[in-house]
Amino acid sequence: MGLYTERVLPRILNATGGASRLEPLRRRVCAGLAGDVVEIGFGSGLNVPFYPAAVTRVAAVEPADLSWRLAAGRVQGARVPVQRAGLDGQSLPFADGSYDAALSTWTLCTIPDVAAALREVQRVLKPGGTLHFLEHGLAPDENVRRWQRRLNPLQQRLFGGCNFTRSIADLLTAAGFTIHELDVFYQEGAPKFAGADSLGTAVSP
Repeated sequence: MGLYTERVLPRILNATGGASRLEPLRRRVCAGLAGDVVEIGFGSGLNVPFYPAAVTRVAAVEPADLSWRLAAGRVQGARVPVQRAGLDGQSLPFADGSYDAALSTWTLCTIPDVAAALREVQRVLKPGGTLHFLEHGLAPDENVRRWQRRLNPLQQRLFGGCNFTRSIADLLTAAGFTIHELDVFYQEGAPKFAGADSLGTAVSP
């Protein structure tokens, strides 16, 4: 799976994540970002066009070299400075309290130790800093959850460890965040088991 994960999967994610139907969701989750921002799971930079003018700089955390190369055009055309500044969301190379906001889109599903990653995000955020999140995870309906549990092993194998079965709100509150806004919905154009999304903001202590 090494070659697939390094050479093929980033291209698949760039193509599927770049679908025009997802642009309104990216615009929503980026709304309100301001100051210095750390984005975990930067991928190929699909959120870059939606950064608000109030953002001063972005530290991009992305483990895949190919994803970063695919992001080159978006990064060069960005209205704010974007720098690749880390490889692992579970261990961020930043000082405590150094960012005003954080951004995560379709990333918490994949990080192996997601609790550690959220602790790291909380650590590098200033007190009262805000995490903007757009994640797919455990569906609100039990009949959909049953399919998610059946399909999760295959999903993990095909999509680099991605999980259908993580409860995003529970993960955030367990990490000490206070959820400020939360919208749970099924993504238009996606099967329910794959498109149970949580979009909102959570505040760091």
